[in-house]
Amino acid sequence: MQQTFAQMSYNYLPLDQKPLQFQQIKHLLDYNQLVSVTFDAHEKILACRAYLDQKMQEPGKMYYGVNTGFGYLQNVQISHDQIEQLQYNLIVSHACGLGEEVPLPIVKLMMMLKIKQLSYGHSGVQINTVIRLMDMYNHDIIPVIYTQGSLGASGDLAPLSHLSLPLLGLGEVHYQGKKMPAAEILKLMQWEPIHLQSKEGLALINGTQFMSAYGLYCLKKAEHLLAMADLIAALSIDAFDCVTEPYHPAIHAIRGHQGQIDTAAALRCYLHGSQIAEQPKSQVQDPYSFRCIPQVHGASKDAFNHILQVFMQEVNAVTDNPNIFPEEDLIVSGGNFHGQPLAINLDYLCIAMSEIASISERRTYQLISGQRNLPLFLVKNAGLHSGFMIPQYTAAGIVSENKQLCTPASIDSISSSNNQEDHVSMGANAATKCFRLIENVEKVLGIELLTAAQALDFRRPKQSSKHLELFMHAFRETVSFNDADRILHTDMINSINFIAKYQLNK
Repeated sequence: MQQTFAQMSYNYLPLDQKPLQFQQIKHLLDYNQLVSVTFDAHEKILACRAYLDQKMQEPGKMYYGVNTGFGYLQNVQISHDQIEQLQYNLIVSHACGLGEEVPLPIVKLMMMLKIKQLSYGHSGVQINTVIRLMDMYNHDIIPVIYTQGSLGASGDLAPLSHLSLPLLGLGEVHYQGKKMPAAEILKLMQWEPIHLQSKEGLALINGTQFMSAYGLYCLKKAEHLLAMADLIAALSIDAFDCVTEPYHPAIHAIRGHQGQIDTAAALRCYLHGSQIAEQPKSQVQDPYSFRCIPQVHGASKDAFNHILQVFMQEVNAVTDNPNIFPEEDLIVSGGNFHGQPLAINLDYLCIAMSEIASISERRTYQLISGQRNLPLFLVKNAGLHSGFMIPQYTAAGIVSENKQLCTPASIDSISSSNNQEDHVSMGANAATKCFRLIENVEKVLGIELLTAAQALDFRRPKQSSKHLELFMHAFRETVSFNDADRILHTDMINSINFIAKYQLNK
């Protein structure tokens, strides 16, 4: 244990009762930081375990999930000599995931969030269990987890059971680019399987870490895409030769929505000094997909800020059950594992980000329409060449798919555990569909960028702003101007990857 703490450095994310910030989580993902519980958390974990061991010596007392069965079997008392078997059985019986494998960065977030929750000292786990989770994280030993199996109510039971299996030498893990049985990695690392004590299995699999990890990953990506959407929209504004009057600060000040105000300010900044923006216009107004960018993008930004607040509250919470309060001499069973706050907000994030793709596709449609002295489908000799006709089809199909993904999961509920768990959040389904939707938004923005860049090159020799010309130059190093029909799938993929990697000036 001494070595674990001695290794703590700037490259470690310390985990204890202190609230984590979103920036810390982004750094964890971007810079492959390690994790470690602090001395304070270490002491709280030990104290909670000692308290629970003491309570287990009291004759005749029943504590849910500690010395009883689970769910509908809550009234079945388990003898002391069967406690380890009870916790072991819980993990193996609940590892019922199906579907695709959860992406590795999200699994690592799940592991970090589980360690964070256990660090509060309200869960009753052994310190060795926490150390093993930390060692797995820090050695990039990543459990194989599946996307299907959680109802998002009694905790993310199936996904967290798969996360916990390797502690017992069961299940599979990813290590150094290979998938292998967990038993092999324990042998390789010279680790003994963890022998679970009372309540530990329940502490490991009760909690919202699957939903939370998906949500944080989606929020990180959404934050970047919201900023990129403003930049790409500014490029489209000049490419379509739009008037800039709708971005005047006075308009947005009298409505007062912060996201709208911020978006208009970003557009003004990006377009400042543009020859194209400053030249006389033949039209008085532009279509809503250009004129109302601040209102639409801004509403999604305001939604993002609310959703982020909810998720950061959850990150810094204890969501297993029952909860142990050694200082108050309390063991209390409740429902902190219920994922309703996350489920509703994951559905909300789907709606907010879907609108970013929806309005983006409309700008793409306008740019290929042959208006504003731009060639039809943005290609010379249209007819012989189809130009940018079909990327818009692809964007339209993706936007339609997003509408289906926006059907809320959180309004559904199916009873389980013999009607003991009779209302569930379906937050796990909300999480996985949100992940798909966010990836779709990136694709639609990639198509808009590809289209706007093509259209802007037809405005030459006139120049856009310095900021947008630098953006164009960077993009043209990845995707060249389209003189004649070619396989646009490659260009679209390159545009999507460009957006994912582009570093915005902070």
